[in-house]
Amino acid sequence: MSEETKVALDLMGGDNAPKAMIEGAVEALKENESLKIICFGNDEAEKELERFDFDKDRLIFRKTAEVIATDESPVKAISEKKDSSLVMALKCVKHGEADAFVSAGNSGAILAGGQIIIGRIKGIKRAPFAPIIPTDKGPALLLDAGANVDCRSENLVQFARMGAVYMRPVLKREPRVGILNLGAEDDKGNALVKETFPLLKEASDIDFIGSVESRDIPFGAADVIVTEAFTGNAVLKMYEGTAKLLQKLMKKAFLSNIKSKIGAALVLPSLKEELKNYDTKKYGGAPMLGLNGLAVKAHGSSGSEEIKNALLQCIDFKNQHILESIRDNIGIT
Repeated sequence: MSEETKVALDLMGGDNAPKAMIEGAVEALKENESLKIICFGNDEAEKELERFDFDKDRLIFRKTAEVIATDESPVKAISEKKDSSLVMALKCVKHGEADAFVSAGNSGAILAGGQIIIGRIKGIKRAPFAPIIPTDKGPALLLDAGANVDCRSENLVQFARMGAVYMRPVLKREPRVGILNLGAEDDKGNALVKETFPLLKEASDIDFIGSVESRDIPFGAADVIVTEAFTGNAVLKMYEGTAKLLQKLMKKAFLSNIKSKIGAALVLPSLKEELKNYDTKKYGGAPMLGLNGLAVKAHGSSGSEEIKNALLQCIDFKNQHILESIRDNIGIT
């Protein structure tokens, strides 16, 4: 049995809270015996918990009085709602009671709280959201996908280095790092890309392959794709929307007539098996890299499966010593 991983879970964040969070937590406990979860929520969450059967030594509930809503001002909410489930879960990591934090709540509050409460590793300038995305050649990391809109070249270089550290144990090889650009040529791009490109090229600790166009990302053009948050988030949302559209179009085509229904019956088992490789649910949430502890932002619409996988993701993060690797190789000791 591996070393215990303790995760602080915000039960009140997300569209399906607290039910989906609790269901995900209970399923995660069943799947991995090394996991311990400290849950934070209000009376509603406590009542919902009573419906489930679980090991009370491994799933501990702590009652909080406040909830940070999705539309609240992040910094104000963090500073004023000190007894909220989100803030108390973050403090659990800060004080060393938990190794990681998971929430599907207010993105801005998670971003602000992660940096204010948990704090960044010394020497890390910015903490990016870094979701895993499916590609034709396996998983890839996109960063930043929503945390830092206004970046400098030094920030993107750190993102590249942190992304490489994160992906090495995932891929079990040296990750190919690319910078998101509007063309494959070295001299293309805006001022930020042009300034960052030669710095990445000179970096001896990463395998920089040059520019990557967004259309090439699904085909596995790079293992780590670096950009600033505005562009990264737009790529991520387009990725998600395109996947939903394709599912809708396939369903419409399969059900359009008798012949297509017969064809669907023949091809559907193989298609479902193949599409499992492109299901973003299995990757959990987007970790914030560069903090003095792991903070994972799950999608606001997450169901129990996404929450379960986000919790299990924390175990891999700890066992692979990602935090220590970033601190030792990129931070300032």
